[in-house]
Amino acid sequence: MTDQIIEFISTLFGQGFPCLFHLVTGLYCPGCGGTRAVRYLLHGQLGKSLFYNPVVLYGAIVLVAEAVTWILSKILKKPGLYLARYNLFLLIGLAVLGANWIFKNYMLIAKGIALIP
Repeated sequence: MTDQIIEFISTLFGQGFPCLFHLVTGLYCPGCGGTRAVRYLLHGQLGKSLFYNPVVLYGAIVLVAEAVTWILSKILKKPGLYLARYNLFLLIGLAVLGANWIFKNYMLIAKGIALIP
Protein backbone atom coordinates (compact mmCIF):
# COMPACT_ATOMS: atom_id res chain seq x y z
CA MET A 1 0.00 0.00 0.00
CA THR A 2 2.82 2.42 0.90
CA ASP A 3 4.56 1.73 -2.40
CA GLN A 4 1.38 2.56 -4.27
CA ILE A 5 1.03 5.87 -2.42
CA ILE A 6 4.65 6.83 -3.12
CA GLU A 7 4.26 5.82 -6.78
CA PHE A 8 1.09 7.92 -7.05
CA ILE A 9 2.80 10.96 -5.53
CA SER A 10 5.84 10.47 -7.78
CA THR A 11 3.57 10.32 -10.81
CA LEU A 12 1.62 13.35 -9.67
CA PHE A 13 4.57 15.59 -8.79
CA GLY A 14 7.41 14.14 -10.87
CA GLN A 15 10.27 13.76 -8.38
CA GLY A 16 8.34 12.77 -5.27
CA PHE A 17 7.04 14.83 -2.39
CA PRO A 18 7.03 18.55 -3.21
CA CYS A 19 8.68 21.05 -0.89
CA LEU A 20 5.82 22.86 0.84
CA PHE A 21 8.06 25.81 1.76
CA HIS A 22 8.98 26.25 -1.91
CA LEU A 23 5.36 25.87 -3.05
CA VAL A 24 4.15 28.55 -0.62
CA THR A 25 7.02 31.08 -0.76
CA GLY A 26 8.71 30.37 -4.09
CA LEU A 27 12.03 30.19 -2.23
CA TYR A 28 14.18 27.17 -1.54
CA CYS A 29 14.10 25.76 1.98
CA PRO A 30 17.37 24.69 3.66
CA GLY A 31 16.57 21.07 2.84
CA CYS A 32 15.62 21.59 -0.81
CA GLY A 33 17.49 19.12 -2.97
CA GLY A 34 18.13 16.80 -0.02
CA THR A 35 16.21 13.86 -1.43
CA ARG A 36 18.00 14.10 -4.77
CA ALA A 37 21.33 14.50 -2.95
CA VAL A 38 20.71 11.29 -1.00
CA ARG A 39 19.72 9.44 -4.17
CA TYR A 40 22.89 10.57 -5.99
CA LEU A 41 25.03 9.78 -2.94
CA LEU A 42 23.64 6.25 -2.80
CA HIS A 43 24.43 5.85 -6.51
CA GLY A 44 28.01 7.05 -5.98
CA GLN A 45 27.57 10.35 -7.82
CA LEU A 46 29.24 12.56 -5.23
CA GLY A 47 29.43 15.68 -7.41
CA LYS A 48 25.71 15.70 -8.07
CA SER A 49 24.99 14.97 -4.42
CA LEU A 50 27.16 17.91 -3.40
CA PHE A 51 25.44 20.17 -5.93
CA TYR A 52 21.88 19.44 -4.84
CA ASN A 53 22.52 19.71 -1.09
CA PRO A 54 26.06 19.70 0.32
CA VAL A 55 24.85 18.91 3.84
CA VAL A 56 23.97 15.37 2.75
CA LEU A 57 27.54 14.57 1.66
CA TYR A 58 28.96 16.38 4.69
CA GLY A 59 26.66 14.40 6.98
CA ALA A 60 27.70 11.12 5.37
CA ILE A 61 31.39 11.96 5.84
CA VAL A 62 30.85 12.93 9.49
CA LEU A 63 28.80 9.77 10.07
CA VAL A 64 31.59 7.58 8.69
CA ALA A 65 34.20 9.46 10.76
CA GLU A 66 32.03 9.06 13.87
CA ALA A 67 31.61 5.33 13.25
CA VAL A 68 35.34 4.78 12.65
CA THR A 69 36.41 6.72 15.75
CA TRP A 70 33.76 4.99 17.87
CA ILE A 71 35.02 1.57 16.75
CA LEU A 72 38.65 2.61 17.35
CA SER A 73 37.79 3.98 20.79
CA LYS A 74 36.21 0.63 21.72
CA ILE A 75 39.08 -1.44 20.32
CA LEU A 76 41.82 0.72 21.86
CA LYS A 77 39.80 1.37 25.03
CA LYS A 78 40.36 5.12 24.69
CA PRO A 79 37.01 6.90 24.97
CA GLY A 80 38.72 10.22 24.20
CA LEU A 81 38.97 9.21 20.53
CA TYR A 82 35.22 9.29 20.07
CA LEU A 83 34.22 12.45 18.22
CA ALA A 84 30.63 12.72 19.49
CA ARG A 85 31.72 15.08 22.27
CA TYR A 86 32.67 17.79 19.79
CA ASN A 87 30.01 20.29 18.74
CA LEU A 88 32.26 21.63 15.99
CA PHE A 89 30.85 19.15 13.47
CA LEU A 90 27.32 20.33 14.17
CA LEU A 91 28.31 23.98 13.81
CA ILE A 92 30.09 23.30 10.51
CA GLY A 93 27.04 21.42 9.24
CA LEU A 94 24.75 24.31 10.20
CA ALA A 95 27.10 26.77 8.49
CA VAL A 96 27.13 24.68 5.30
CA LEU A 97 23.34 24.41 5.44
CA GLY A 98 22.92 28.16 5.91
CA ALA A 99 25.44 29.08 3.21
CA ASN A 100 23.79 26.69 0.75
CA TRP A 101 20.34 28.11 1.54
CA ILE A 102 21.47 31.72 1.16
CA PHE A 103 23.43 31.04 -2.06
CA LYS A 104 20.64 29.14 -3.81
CA ASN A 105 18.01 31.74 -2.88
CA TYR A 106 20.36 34.56 -3.92
CA MET A 107 20.83 32.93 -7.31
CA LEU A 108 17.06 32.44 -7.61
CA ILE A 109 16.03 35.97 -6.57
CA ALA A 110 18.90 38.20 -7.71
CA LYS A 111 20.05 36.33 -10.81
CA GLY A 112 16.87 34.49 -11.81
CA ILE A 113 18.72 31.18 -11.96
CA ALA A 114 16.85 28.18 -10.54
CA LEU A 115 19.61 25.85 -9.37
CA ILE A 116 17.18 23.11 -8.40
CA PRO A 117 14.79 22.33 -11.26
